Amino acid sequence: MANTATLMDSYTEMTELLLPNDTNNLGRALGGAVLHWMDICGAIAAMRFCGNQCVTASMDHVDFISPIDLGEVAVVEAFVFDTGRTSIDVKVNVRAEDPKKGEERETTTSFFTFVALDEAGTPTPVPKLDCPDDTQQALCDSARTERIEQLRAVAERID
Repeated sequence: MANTATLMDSYTEMTELLLPNDTNNLGRALGGAVLHWMDICGAIAAMRFCGNQCVTASMDHVDFISPIDLGEVAVVEAFVFDTGRTSIDVKVNVRAEDPKKGEERETTTSFFTFVALDEAGTPTPVPKLDCPDDTQQALCDSARTERIEQLRAVAERID
């Protein structure tokens, strides 16, 4: 294992064409399908970052702010923004793209925590996150701030 890895080492982007099997009766993406894509993309980002198998430990609150319609492309992107000893925090964004019009809109964001596993399936240490340039540092800082704000908003809804 390397001592450090960069945010860009983890950056992952996936695309999914929304087909009928992943839609509800309104022709929009099923929430479960979107969450599935987010989990896969996040796991790939975590594995790229640490070079080990990773499992999902938790997922923060999710709001679906805009639908993805039948025939649109779901663009799912993920990157590591923080680490613990064996854990990796990943921000996952989803946006919808109309391939005919070239228009895009954000649909959801969430934060996942993954745990790295060694060959025996035991949690194993992960590299420290390195953000060697201003762009990577800005993404990291923005993700941390956004996660804190999202958790505060959820807490306020509970009170």
